[in-house]
Amino acid sequence: MRLHPGETEAVGWRVVTVLDAILRLREASPSVVGRPRVIAIDGRGGAGKTTLAERLRAAAGDSAVVHTDDIAWNHASFGWGALLAENILKPLHRGEAVDFRPDAWITHGRPGSITVPGDVDIVLVEGTGVIRDELAPWLDASVWMQGDLDAQERLLVIRDGDSPEQLEHVANWLREEHPFLVRERPWARATMIVAGPPHMDHDADTELVVAPPTRS
Repeated sequence: MRLHPGETEAVGWRVVTVLDAILRLREASPSVVGRPRVIAIDGRGGAGKTTLAERLRAAAGDSAVVHTDDIAWNHASFGWGALLAENILKPLHRGEAVDFRPDAWITHGRPGSITVPGDVDIVLVEGTGVIRDELAPWLDASVWMQGDLDAQERLLVIRDGDSPEQLEHVANWLREEHPFLVRERPWARATMIVAGPPHMDHDADTELVVAPPTRS
């Protein structure tokens, strides 16, 4: 498996139910009361973060999902940490509902806003780069999706298309993604590693392939 420089390949993979994964993530922050638990889902582009977030949301029930792509839209690939913290994570930690319309949405005429009820049990924040040092105080648990870099780059092309414009977009994204992730080392901070894509037989509707975090 080709991984980022310094990323340790996870071991001890096993199949668990989605409900068991949620329980383990909840148990990482047993003292949380009066506000939602904030769980980050990070991984390379094409790792399957959005799909995982929706599976966890559906299984958890009283939950919501925030996509960092909405924060980054017409803003910056990775320079959105302060926007996320100030306008979403900190209000949630105060037990407040979120209704945030980024400046880029206003400037470019994108309708709507990012909304999160303040009384849900879990808020899943998914996106490449969300497990980072500046956001650590506001995250109660986290998931790193580990997968082969070559496979994930192929998935990016399949997802986004292979037109010259899209290939250039993917190349530009990877030029920013690689150094950012190597610097932040999200795989060493995560509460749980999830295989993305999975490499063991499992029920894709009810189960995940997971491993304990690697700290080296």
